[in-house]
Amino acid sequence: MSVDSPDSAARPPAYADRLELELEGGIEATRPGVIAGGVLLAVAVVLTALNLRPAITSVGPLLAEMRTGLGASALWASVLTTVPGLCFAGAGMAAPLLSRRFGIGTAIGFALGVLTVGLVVRVLDGPYVVLGGTLVATAGIALVNVLIPVVIKDSFPARVGLMTGVYTAALQGGGAAGSALSPPLETALGGWRAALGSWAAVAAIALLVWFLATRGGGRSPRPAADGTGRSLLRSPLAWIVTTFFGLQSFIAYVVMGWLPQVFIDSGVSKSAAGLLLGLISVIAVPISLVIPPIAARQGSQSAWIVGMGGCGAAGLAGVLLAPSWSPLLWSVLIGIGMSVFSLALTVIALRARTGADTARLSGMAQGFGYLLAAVGPFVFGLLHDVTGGWQVSLIVLLAVLLVQMVFGALAGRRRFV
Repeated sequence: MSVDSPDSAARPPAYADRLELELEGGIEATRPGVIAGGVLLAVAVVLTALNLRPAITSVGPLLAEMRTGLGASALWASVLTTVPGLCFAGAGMAAPLLSRRFGIGTAIGFALGVLTVGLVVRVLDGPYVVLGGTLVATAGIALVNVLIPVVIKDSFPARVGLMTGVYTAALQGGGAAGSALSPPLETALGGWRAALGSWAAVAAIALLVWFLATRGGGRSPRPAADGTGRSLLRSPLAWIVTTFFGLQSFIAYVVMGWLPQVFIDSGVSKSAAGLLLGLISVIAVPISLVIPPIAARQGSQSAWIVGMGGCGAAGLAGVLLAPSWSPLLWSVLIGIGMSVFSLALTVIALRARTGADTARLSGMAQGFGYLLAAVGPFVFGLLHDVTGGWQVSLIVLLAVLLVQMVFGALAGRRRFV
């Protein structure tokens, strides 16, 4: 019987599987070595998450200075801002293969090393070196993006929702720090190269802690098993999860790239527009800490996904109909809607029975999903250029959000790939 069938969806896990999870998350966790290992691994996961966005968000506030210093064109800037999404798609698909070949702990350590090297390389020379270093750094990020849900699934089976929430909150906080701290770092360190390069030190610290967590005793990530061997490309549920992840990423990329300009064109000051975008990112931190643990304990996450999507839809509708009436309110609502990212990661872990299936589902969802997301800012901007306004672009974005809610509701139902 296919595990996507209704009978399989309704059937609870076997008693032996439940007992194994209870032992791993309960009795075994009471041993001193395992508790110490679990705490250190949790710290390593948080430090790793803090490094998954600054490589990207630190560029935006310094892009004008980078272009001036490098003598780079607008086309170069467009390529630089497009590289992360495409790299997330390509490198993310290779993550399950690396984890099976070398073990998941080694694969993530390798990815953190790649990230650190890329952050250093991209500040050493001219525009093409910056592009190359960014490509290397985002390749490391892409690998970690896919594999961390597997670590959470395997190493914290009784706390999937909590650890996913903590991880997502740290990821969002790191992204906000990258955009907020890079300008003062540029002033303090004497230029954009030193400011961007300083993030390599944070990545190196995460790499060191990850090495200690996975080489010492206690609960370290286990090598990913081979799984069933059945291709998830033939699983309707896997495609539903992938589409849900891709559509929410599509919306997030558009909001991060274009919403400040939409507000500016409606009369909001440039500084205020930047603060509103920062608010959208910060809102996700407390939501990511609270909602995923609650949702993960329930049989279905659909209601949470639809409810948060409804808030986002209300915010986009406000920007469409009355952008200058209450930009703060619209930003808060959009921020709540974009916080569904934490539930997208939670769903990836919950819709798979094993760590191996989680790795394959995560690779598929993030590989194809980020490829879809990379199209979002281009389409949004193109519609603006064609129509001369933001209305059509916002209507299309609102329609995408409604479709995301449908696929999210389907992805949130208790079934397994």
